[in-house]
Amino acid sequence: MNAMTAPPAPASSLRVPIEGMTCASCVGRVERALARLPGVTAAQVNLATEVAEIQGGAPLDLSAIRQAVEDAGYRIGTRTVDLAIEGMTCASCVGRVERALKRVPGVIDATVNLATERAAVTAAASVEDEALIQAVIDAGYAAKRTVADDAGGQPREAAAESGRMSREARHLLIAALLSLPLAAPMVALLWGEHWMLPGWIQWALATPVQFWLGARFYRAAWKAVRAGTGNMDLLVALGTSAGYGLSVYHLLQPALHHGTRPLYFEASAVIITLILLGKFLEARAKRQTTEAIRALQALRPSTARVRRGDQDVDVPLAEVRVGDTVVVRPGERFPVDGRITQGRTHADESLITGESLPVPKVEGERVTGGAVNGEGPVLVETLAVGAESALARIIRLVEDAQAKKAPIQQVVDRVSAVFVPVVIAIALVTLLGWGLVNGDWTQAILNAVAVLVIACPCALGLATPTAIMAGTGVAARAGILIKDAEALETAHKIDVVAFDKTGTLTRGAPVLVEAMPAAGDAAQLLGLAASLQAGSEHPLAHAVLEAATGLPRVAMQSVRAVAGRGMEAELDGQRILLGSEAMMREAGVDLAPLAGRADALRNQGHTVSWLARGAGADVMLEGLLAFRDEPRPEARSAVARLHALGVRTVMISGDNEGAARAVARSIGIDEVRANVMPAQKAEAVTALAAGSTVAMVGDGINDAPALAAADVGIAMGTGTDVAMHAAAVTLMRPQLALVADAIDISRRTTRKIHQNLFWAFGYNVVGIPLAAFGLLDPVIAGAAMAFSSVSVLANTLLLRRWAPATHARSEAAHGAQTAQA
Repeated sequence: MNAMTAPPAPASSLRVPIEGMTCASCVGRVERALARLPGVTAAQVNLATEVAEIQGGAPLDLSAIRQAVEDAGYRIGTRTVDLAIEGMTCASCVGRVERALKRVPGVIDATVNLATERAAVTAAASVEDEALIQAVIDAGYAAKRTVADDAGGQPREAAAESGRMSREARHLLIAALLSLPLAAPMVALLWGEHWMLPGWIQWALATPVQFWLGARFYRAAWKAVRAGTGNMDLLVALGTSAGYGLSVYHLLQPALHHGTRPLYFEASAVIITLILLGKFLEARAKRQTTEAIRALQALRPSTARVRRGDQDVDVPLAEVRVGDTVVVRPGERFPVDGRITQGRTHADESLITGESLPVPKVEGERVTGGAVNGEGPVLVETLAVGAESALARIIRLVEDAQAKKAPIQQVVDRVSAVFVPVVIAIALVTLLGWGLVNGDWTQAILNAVAVLVIACPCALGLATPTAIMAGTGVAARAGILIKDAEALETAHKIDVVAFDKTGTLTRGAPVLVEAMPAAGDAAQLLGLAASLQAGSEHPLAHAVLEAATGLPRVAMQSVRAVAGRGMEAELDGQRILLGSEAMMREAGVDLAPLAGRADALRNQGHTVSWLARGAGADVMLEGLLAFRDEPRPEARSAVARLHALGVRTVMISGDNEGAARAVARSIGIDEVRANVMPAQKAEAVTALAAGSTVAMVGDGINDAPALAAADVGIAMGTGTDVAMHAAAVTLMRPQLALVADAIDISRRTTRKIHQNLFWAFGYNVVGIPLAAFGLLDPVIAGAAMAFSSVSVLANTLLLRRWAPATHARSEAAHGAQTAQA
């Protein structure tokens, strides 16, 4: 007899878009990379369509495929799909939806947020929305694409949410009215009164609560059973059905000689009513955690007044185009990002940048859509509208941060995956234990019911995402944009903050304080320097050009910048050099005549540049230029606040040691890394990160590599430039004190997450054993289960009271100015 052979694994295929290919050799490289993957039997890449057709003997791992393609030097075309998920009730639902989405061929990752009821799916570009929605439906839930309005991003779901809240409030009221007569005798017993409704009236009151108002639990439980899993609804349906069924059984039995059999209709009805109350309060609290993002969405006007010829026409915001002139009257919100072309005003940007005081705006200055025009009418040239506006980008950043999971949530997800099966097993053991040992099956059922209804996976699922939503929301309101939950969780561990010097700790606008010639006239020296730097955008060049206003200049040839050194040009056959000491030494310039003065200037915190000229190797010193970049007024107090938080501060600067240390002393910086070239900043940050959690604070442009190298990159942004991709945190206004505020809100949010998880786990760790040992009445268990989520959310909502210290000081200063006036 021939030995039986195992059936072959089912074949699978996958079509994946490939980006970055340019020729036939690229095709071969990608095909070889894919063919080497385990399970891949064939891989064909089409250069014309830029699609790879991959065959395998088993389900293909898209993550491994993406890694192989990236290692080969290319990338997979992906897109992100946002889905609104309906029907989730607890953390186990989250895990089931995520697993269902990840099983869809072509899906790379899926993250589901219980608090926002959203799923963010990263998938190959070939994956269709319908396949994702069908996967969610097959898992027992409903899904739809989130729809944005024409104004550029605000979801059209406020009305639906309001209607759902009204319906839940109505159902809760009806359940309470039906349950009250059942619960009243329980309360009366506390005063020795013995009221009891006839059994059939109890049945008539409890049945609508159980099967009409509680139908949601049965529907969700049935979907979970069909999907081969469990959720909170299954626990509630099993527990209350057991109590209700036992009561019906006793009601139909003949009466006992000494009285009627005990009925528990009040337990099942009150448990459902309490859980409905908990769900209602939970929905209200979840809505409050998203208040900050809704406040930002509400800033976007629906129309704009556009000047067309000699007329001003009100048009929908979606019809405004870049270049249009928009008329904004006093008290109105700027509908677009733009530049003032006529008029002057003060703009209230408090809800966008967190700046509590109005900001003066004159012709030529930019304004941000959503800010309030405080004074006179102005004309604004439109620079950005809709999804490209600063407000829309801020909203996207905050929504993305709220949608992502913190690393600690992974632990919760693993617990939630086994939570419901474990609770059902404990309830079964409780039932059999009490029934077989004591022979009292009625008590056994009641104790098992208590086990089922005390379990609260909802609180586990809400503990982390609601805290992140509240924390990122209040941070955004204060002008602190946190890119994702991981950055929020990492920021609370920061113990070293590294600052870029120019433009971050200082104003970024140096002024020339001294021009000292080696011989001759200072004006001639300054004119020569200005001639060399006539086309430069460097801050030091601006300082020279401003100081040399009115001085004669000469045209130079072959002007070029020397990276990290300075500038070089030719004039009448001679080399003209302007730059650092290193540049001069490389050119063989003798600096001795002015070395003493240069040292004295550096020790005072000045930056020194040298000017030299000559032919060939015979280059002589012409003089030196000394610059000073004043520290920001708030720099010292901001550093002091970091020290109060237990954070060590470091300044990274390309300046020489003396100048850098002088600035550091005036501000209170702990440590200085001087003479650091721009390309070396990332290495300096990496060195600091050895054994520490480091934040790098920079302007987000020249410091991008250093920001990316830090554990947390913090970019000093402005209200019209928030897309600092290298940074995990963007400060909407250039105030150094916001750095300490960002660390503070991160620590408070992380503390809330830990507190929430403590309470969520605590309810179960304490409650389930009490119920199993018969020490917890089912009604009390139901109340505890209902209010576990509410207590977690109430704790989270305390974060909404947080306000940055910078805001408080700004308000105090404004009040003092008002009082003096």
